[in-house]
Amino acid sequence: MANDTKYGLAASIWTSNLKRGHRVAQQMNVGITWVNCWFLRDLRTPFGGAGLSGIGREGGMHSLNFYSELNNICVRL
Repeated sequence: MANDTKYGLAASIWTSNLKRGHRVAQQMNVGITWVNCWFLRDLRTPFGGAGLSGIGREGGMHSLNFYSELNNICVRL
């Protein structure tokens, strides 16, 4: 039921069984899944949604790629 949507920004799983929390989190089609917490994030890690909840990733080195365009410059000396 949780994956039956076009969107997938984030999810939160609350459980007393951490092994189950990890298993369910791996099956979620979202950009970030919190287990037994909410809105806790290391800003150096990538963040972004799945499906219609976003394009690409932001955060850490991923931000450089997201906001940059590669440019190839060839010079003959």
